[in-house]
Amino acid sequence: MIIIRTVIFMEAQQTMAKSHLKLVTPATEKRTVTPKRRPNADLRSREHLTETEVDKVVQAAKTNRWGHRDSTMILVAWRHGLRVSELVDLRWDQIDFASATLHVRRVKQGTPSTHPIMGDELRALRRLQREQEPKSPFVFTSERAGPFTTAGFARMMERAGVEAGMPFKVHPHMLRHACGFALANKGHDTRALQAYLGHKNIQHTVRYTELSPNRFKDFWRS
Repeated sequence: MIIIRTVIFMEAQQTMAKSHLKLVTPATEKRTVTPKRRPNADLRSREHLTETEVDKVVQAAKTNRWGHRDSTMILVAWRHGLRVSELVDLRWDQIDFASATLHVRRVKQGTPSTHPIMGDELRALRRLQREQEPKSPFVFTSERAGPFTTAGFARMMERAGVEAGMPFKVHPHMLRHACGFALANKGHDTRALQAYLGHKNIQHTVRYTELSPNRFKDFWRS
């Protein structure tokens, strides 16, 4: 009898505990179809900036709280056709101020190269190094003194594009394309352009020379 009463008592306790439970609707909804990202062609008419547009974005970035750093980042990325990951990983030991050269390390198994640094860019980098506090092996650092992030640069570029009045969303890789098109428009041959941008495959470089308006500059001259 004692055993039977004990079992009945335990079952009653379990029943009382279960009575406090209730069904809760899940907070998340399981999607049956994953939303697809819209193609770039639907978001903007082209994937590069012109030299004039780059200058507008640079000037817009100068109005930021850290305007000198931000505008210098955009300028360096454009002049050397840097991918955003190459830009944020840039270190002071890659810059030779005495010879005004930049030792470019490429990602994606790209070919490294040595680029000249123009006067305005050299002055901007000297000032950035002089004013950088605390000192860092990285050229571009955040407010927390760590290396700048790719996401942080993308957000800054987008804000600068809006401030500059760009009719489309601006993203970092547009600077690399802007570099390719600008150099192609200046008449540089495809092989030299391939070496400058560090392309392993020349087919990635051909797009710039194919769309250069200079290919047709003498068509209407008699």
